[in-house]
Parts: sequence; structure tokens; C-alpha cells
Amino acid sequence: MRYLKSLIITLVVAAIYFYFLLPPINPTCLSFWFFIIFLLIVFAVSAFSFNTITLITNANTLDFRHIKIDRGPMVFVIAIFVILGGIIITNVVLSPLFIPNAFATRIYIDQDNVFHKDIAPVDYTKLPVIDKASSMRLGDRVMGQLPELVSQFDVSSLYTQINHQGEIVRVTPLEYSDFFKYLNNRHEGTAGYIKVNSVTGETELVRLENGMKYMNSAILNQKLDRKLRFSYPTKIFGGKYFELDTEGNPIWVVPTIQYAGVNLRPAVEGVIILDPVTGDSDFYNVAEAPKWIDHVYPSQLIIEKTDDWGRYKGGFWNSLFGQRNVVRTTRGYNYTIIDDDVYLYTGITSVIGDESNLGFILTNLRTGNTNFYTAPGAEEYSARASAEGQVQHMNYQATFPLLVNVKNQPTYFLSLKDQAGLVKMYALVDVRDYQKVVVTDITEGVAQAFLNYIGDQIDDASLIQQKITIAEIATASIGGNSYYFITDKSGERFYVSIRVNQDLLPFLKPNDEINIGFYETDKTIIEILTIKE
Repeated sequence: MRYLKSLIITLVVAAIYFYFLLPPINPTCLSFWFFIIFLLIVFAVSAFSFNTITLITNANTLDFRHIKIDRGPMVFVIAIFVILGGIIITNVVLSPLFIPNAFATRIYIDQDNVFHKDIAPVDYTKLPVIDKASSMRLGDRVMGQLPELVSQFDVSSLYTQINHQGEIVRVTPLEYSDFFKYLNNRHEGTAGYIKVNSVTGETELVRLENGMKYMNSAILNQKLDRKLRFSYPTKIFGGKYFELDTEGNPIWVVPTIQYAGVNLRPAVEGVIILDPVTGDSDFYNVAEAPKWIDHVYPSQLIIEKTDDWGRYKGGFWNSLFGQRNVVRTTRGYNYTIIDDDVYLYTGITSVIGDESNLGFILTNLRTGNTNFYTAPGAEEYSARASAEGQVQHMNYQATFPLLVNVKNQPTYFLSLKDQAGLVKMYALVDVRDYQKVVVTDITEGVAQAFLNYIGDQIDDASLIQQKITIAEIATASIGGNSYYFITDKSGERFYVSIRVNQDLLPFLKPNDEINIGFYETDKTIIEILTIKE
């Protein structure tokens, strides 16, 4: 009973600390040990204070020299130093200094890949040209047209890029504007979410029949972090992603992390899917994550693992001194869609920091599978500078590039923006020779930008030549350019731009025989690059 008051105070402080700061009850997480150390300090200070006051009160004299100070709380001070020492020793033993291979193998990177075989030729009708910054502007514009919502909600800055029902879109929820707006709307929840088509720029505010209650901006028990922590007290969360399920319902996707040592070598162990409307949630092991979600592996974690792979594969001391074959990522990344999954793309460059890439990686953010492709050439920031140099008199700024397959060659695609953040031009830069840059005004369209870049330079050696007989032919205008869609007698389907042969295409009709050239692809509609009678 001697320390009962101190114990009660410590438990009260622990409850308040846990409620507001939400540390995981997991000894591999550093914030858990901060929690424990803080409580030991609270207990030691309160025990020391109460027992000293009792001794003074019971003393027959105010002569402090005769008062014996209780040294019991010193045990807790010693415990603090033991904990700190244990963390330091554990992490040193598990550091790259002693086990560099454990860091180098945090991620498996398949290096036996061929770019043009794995990456299909670019389909510029499905190219995500609207980046996050432009999506935010479009979202704010739509929100501004609805004054009844603007007064109550803000647009979140998340704008998660996902593949939804075959479309590349960015989605972001509406959040409560402030504390008082939360009080006014907490029973109904936030009104909906914004969806921006990354290809066309079409923007929609989707209103929900039942509002989203478990949000980042909510207060007390409806706050998303608190809902997650109370539901999963031992889990370490690796970020929160706003996505849509197959029916368009909003979902929070939250990867969970496990550490080696304390906050060392984080790895994804699973994923939590939480319904922001009802608060219902499910945990899945990483191998069992539903296929319709896109973000299981956090982008920054992939970059961290890849950097460790490049840094420590030759050992710890080599990473500092010899630096033989030491590489790193290029301090930037972007996303692309392949076969309905979202992939992270980033370049791999030498650790000495030159302006060239050795290649690049593509990581499936749902499965974590990572491929390396050898593609010596300009790194992304050099490509941006080269594109900006083409229009330096206009002071346009280039976006971080997308990597696409043009004529079986890796090529950077970028947007050029003015000072107001509006896209004014498209640029294509050859990865191998970043001096080869072609810029096209946005009014001409994406398809024209690629046609301007390709020009008449067709790699005949890589073309498949085939003679076909036309069964059906139709025309359509895409981005201001005319395209012909052809079905041959065997049922194969093709499309071709008027620019490929404007003297022949307008006069083709069913039953005509033509000779065409195209690149090998697994797409159901094949692009014709050469055509003649």
C-alpha cells in the first residue's frame, strides 16, 4: 500500500496517454517504449514526492538533515536506463554493421527481365496524364461549385491513385472543416468523396447515402487512428490509403508493419480494411489481401528496401568506402497501371550521384513483386531539366516523368505546367539520349504528342509484317485526330492513325487486301504502325 497513490496516478496518466497518443502495445515499436519510460518517470516522480512529503510531515523537527529520503523510486530510474541500454544494444547487434545481408535481402528484386517483353507498348488513350497536383486543383474546383458542402467540409489532400472498374482514377474523401463542423455533422458523417479520372480529367463528387464517420479529421472515438488502435491495440500501422471497393464504396486500406529489433527493418505483415461508414474492419495476412485493393505496400517502404538492397549487397564496409556496385533510387517515383494493378516506378542510379540511370524498378504495390530492368540513360531529373530546356523562355515546370514503352524503347512522358499549375504542353524524352526531346501543345492531344515523337522512325527490324483482308472498317476522332478501326477476315482487330498513311486510309473498304506492320503485343486491339497496299 506504500505506493498506492503513485500507482493510481500512473494508471490515470497511462489511460490519458494511450487515449490521445495511441502507442501500439508492441515491444518492437519505439513509441511503445517511450510510453513505458514516460510511465516509469511518472511513477518514480510521484512516489518520490509523496514519500518525501510523508517523511517531512512525520518528522519531529524541520531539520532536513534528519529526514531519510525514500530511495525506492530509484529502482524505476534504473529500469529506464536498462530499457534504453537494451534497445541500443539490440539494434546495434541487428544493424547492418553485423548483418548487412539481412538488409540487402529485405526485398527480392528479379533482375532477369526484358523491358519490351514485359511492358506493353504505350496505349496513349489510357495514359494517366493528370498528376496529383492537377487532381487537387480539379477537386477544389468541383467542391467550390457546391457552397452547401464547402461551408462544412474540406477536401482531403490524399488523392490515392487506384485502378477502379478499368479506369485509372485518384480518389480522396471529404473531411470535417474544423471542430465545430465536426460537432454539427458527426451523426451524419462526411458527405462523400471526389473521384478524378487520371486520363481524361473528368471529376466527380460522389455523394454517399450514409456519410463517412471514421475519418482523420473526426474527434474522440470516431477519429480514424483511435478506431484502428482500439480495434487492433498491438498492430503497427504503416499508413492509411483511401480506396474504393468494386462497387464504388469508400474503404480505408491500412498496411500493418512488423519490425526486427526496435523500429528496425520494417516489413509489411498484413493489411486492415476498414469501412469508414460503419467502422467495421477486417485484418488480412499480406498473402491473403483482396485483389481489388491497390495499396498494400507503402511506397516509401519500397524505396527504403530498395536502397538497402543497393547499399548493402556488397557488405557494410563496402557501402561506406569501396562502394563497388553500390546503387540507390533516384529520390523520386511515380505510378503506372499494368494489368489492373498499381505499380511504383523509380530509377536506379549510382550512389556517387551522377545524372544517369542504370535501369529502373517496377513494384506491384499489392503483391510487393519487384522487377529490375536494365535501361542505361538519363535519370528522371535530367529528363525534366531537358524538357524544361525546350521551353525555357516560357518558364514551364515539368512533372515527374512516367516511363512508357515507345517503339520497344523506354521513354519518359512528362507534362509541362505554367506558373498557375496548368498543363500547357506534353513532352517525350528518350531515356537513352535525353537530348532527344519533343514537346507538343496540349491542344493537339496526347495521341498527337506521341505521333510527333515517333515521326516516321519505325524500327522495321522489330515489326511483324502481315497481310490481311479487311472485313470491317470504321473511323473515329480521338483528341482531334482521325483513327481507323479495322477488323480482318480472321476476326483480329486493329487501329491506325490517319498520319500513318493519309493517302491510303480514307479510301479503304471491306474486302481490300493490305500489308501492315505492328509490334508484338498481348493487347486485343493492335496498333498498326505501317500500312500499304
